[in-house]
Amino acid sequence: MTNSEKDALYGKTGWRSQPVRPSLSEVHRTLVVPQTGSFYRKVLAFAGPGFLVAVGYMDPGNWATDLAGGSKYNYTLLSVIMISNFMAILLQSLSLKLGIATGRDLAQACRDHYSKPVSFFLWVICELAIAACDLAEVIGSAIALNLLFGLPLIWGVCITALDVLLILLLQNKGFRHTEALVIALVLTIGACFGLEIVFSRPDLLGIAKGFLPSPQIVMNPDMLYIAMGILGATVMPHNLYLHSSIVQTRVYELNPHGKREAIKFATIDSTFALMFALFINAAILIVSAATFYSRGRNDIAEIGDAYKLLTPLLGVTGASSLFAIALLASGQNSTLTGTLAGQIVMEGFLNIRLKPWLRRLITRLIAIIPAVIVTIISGETGTAKLLVLSQVILSLQLSFAVFPLVMFTSDKLKMGEFANPLWIKILAWVVAVIIASLNAWLLVQTFRGWFS
Repeated sequence: MTNSEKDALYGKTGWRSQPVRPSLSEVHRTLVVPQTGSFYRKVLAFAGPGFLVAVGYMDPGNWATDLAGGSKYNYTLLSVIMISNFMAILLQSLSLKLGIATGRDLAQACRDHYSKPVSFFLWVICELAIAACDLAEVIGSAIALNLLFGLPLIWGVCITALDVLLILLLQNKGFRHTEALVIALVLTIGACFGLEIVFSRPDLLGIAKGFLPSPQIVMNPDMLYIAMGILGATVMPHNLYLHSSIVQTRVYELNPHGKREAIKFATIDSTFALMFALFINAAILIVSAATFYSRGRNDIAEIGDAYKLLTPLLGVTGASSLFAIALLASGQNSTLTGTLAGQIVMEGFLNIRLKPWLRRLITRLIAIIPAVIVTIISGETGTAKLLVLSQVILSLQLSFAVFPLVMFTSDKLKMGEFANPLWIKILAWVVAVIIASLNAWLLVQTFRGWFS
């Protein structure tokens, strides 16, 4: 990269230093974008990163709240899923804009802006969040293997360690192969739940009403708690780091026009993919409401319980299997994106370059070791509690990613002409404060439950 290109990419003010080397350097600026061509051709060229990000919004850690919300309160909490998804669309758009406009991901931006002790603290809690998220994915995949093939949970947890080999294979073949696999698995999840909706024959009018916010959500303490769970665990912190890096896999022009075009098409990709995630999360709640709430089964919150009851309650052979296949696809998909995020965070915060296989092996072991220990000691009950714990850890870290992101993208010195306009700045800070407040409330309630 020439000095003029570096100046165009990083700018001369606002940052204390230029990134020594981009994260995910093996795929950085490797996918060519056509300079000319139709709108749809450019949309396809930028399509992909949004789906890797959307995976975090449909991972196994989110399934329990959707199942509980549908079985207890019918379609009422669909509005909460919709609102939380709109928050995610806003924050992910800021993340991709940071990456494209400044040429650095969120981890690199934090390393440049904050002192070494603060940057190190942010790295530690981010690594904990990634490990917690990976933990949910490992457990989700293990539960799916247990439900589909009867494999003991401990075997399923160990088998999930092998998927790191698949990631390495795909990375060697090019980033498009990784994106293609993720999109295929996302479509598999969508197809499975599309069929589940057909089988469960939900009330269409009830669904439409569910997307309208109801005052009952605030007035009913139990309903509010589940709603907070859906909202509070919506934005996965590692997704903000991930998105700001993987949008830089495209070869766009490093001038204001090229960056503006890249931001536009990357935002289209992200918004479309996150709307698909909205469909998945809504579908889980809809199937739960149509299958369990309508039959008076208001106690369904465990993934295993939902699997066992779907086929007998719906009277459709294979309904439970479709559910488990979607869970397995969700777990494997989340593993792919979680390991990429781990590499981005370590390289961005510490500027340490480990071989990809070593970095991913470390990430897997951090998640698998506690999962193995808990599974051996307490079986399914323990893994369910571990899923809850993973969401608590994610909630703890989330604001430490959201607040710097909003601050950086609102800074004209750092972003230049791409800084957030006033209305987006206000909206982003409101969303950041709401998410922080919800997560704080959730944490208090969770700890109360543990010590009561």
